[in-house]
Amino acid sequence: MIATSRSLILAALVSILSSVQCVVTPLTSDNIDAILQSNQIVFVSFHADWCRFSQHLKPIFEEASNKFAHNTAGQIAFASVDCDRQPALAQKYHVNKYPTLKLFRYGEPIKREYRGQRSMEALAEFVTKQVESTVHHFNSKDDLEKQIDNSKRNIIGYFAQPSGEEYTNFQKIASALRDDCVFWVGAGEWVRQQVPQGNALYSRAENTMEDFAFTGSLQSYEFLKAWVADKCVPLVREITFENAEELTEEGLPFLILFRKPGDTAAEKTFIDAVTSELAEVKTTVNCLLADGKKFAHPLHHLGKNEKDLPLIAIDSFRHMYLFGDFSKLENKGLLRQFINDLHSGKLHREFHNGPDPTQVDPNNKEKATPSTPPESIFKQLKPSDTRYSLLEHNEL
Repeated sequence: MIATSRSLILAALVSILSSVQCVVTPLTSDNIDAILQSNQIVFVSFHADWCRFSQHLKPIFEEASNKFAHNTAGQIAFASVDCDRQPALAQKYHVNKYPTLKLFRYGEPIKREYRGQRSMEALAEFVTKQVESTVHHFNSKDDLEKQIDNSKRNIIGYFAQPSGEEYTNFQKIASALRDDCVFWVGAGEWVRQQVPQGNALYSRAENTMEDFAFTGSLQSYEFLKAWVADKCVPLVREITFENAEELTEEGLPFLILFRKPGDTAAEKTFIDAVTSELAEVKTTVNCLLADGKKFAHPLHHLGKNEKDLPLIAIDSFRHMYLFGDFSKLENKGLLRQFINDLHSGKLHREFHNGPDPTQVDPNNKEKATPSTPPESIFKQLKPSDTRYSLLEHNEL
């Protein structure tokens, strides 16, 4: 009888310890919205039981979650998705390798998935930093000008009281877009004297002193976030060896300006052309700047070198295509046509078969010589086979 009682007590203790040691919430289609919406930060591991990398990470992820077992309710949660049992969730969040670690803020995934060290300490440190406020405070307009870095994109909020729906919306958006902009807030009675309209929001583009006012309602979270995102996320980004993998994983072809370091004139010409011609198609192509000296290998692949800079190329993740004469970029419509030719298949077709018949000079009796475009270089920057189980090895 005593032995039986001891066994029951031991079993109960094991059950309690097991529940304490694992604070990772399994997500399903039924509970995911509630979990994501009820927590400021949710760190999610998308995994598969058959994946050895997933099996290796599982106890480490659970150990890291224990560090936050006693955090304030609604602040931090660790969760997991078994992608074999929840394929709809894996598809919804574009998971194409296991394990994938994604962070959600206020119910929305941030663009950059976690790619840091896979140790308990590194995971815990990463999550800790995500709840630290990155909003800068100022006490007057003069104080703001002393602190602000005008070489960066800035969002500036004025609030008569640091509370209420409008202030909360600002704080949530500042958290969601913390990697894309620098956020500033001035709050207190002094705001009523210096800002006649009371609560107000402004954006300041990099390298300018001019503030652009938000004219909508600060109570409309979705509209406000869309406005801030438009000001914070540039149409043209810099590609580096550090961010190339995550840019590649966005799945959009690259339109790249390769230029010499410090060639601001070429940058301006390219950005102006992209802004005026490609704003409507920014969801179908990634417009990027690349250091032609650091990215010498893609140039060599194109049969070019540093002396040929600046030049523009498309990497479709199948082939690379060269834009014509860079000096003609200011001719309105040429860059848009280049992108249109990519999406219509014309670039691929002409590189293989020569110019389309409608473009062949009738006076030129020579047959067009088919050619082969260089293979993509940037597709080689896909995730490592030694770190993930890739679902499709030709996915890029």
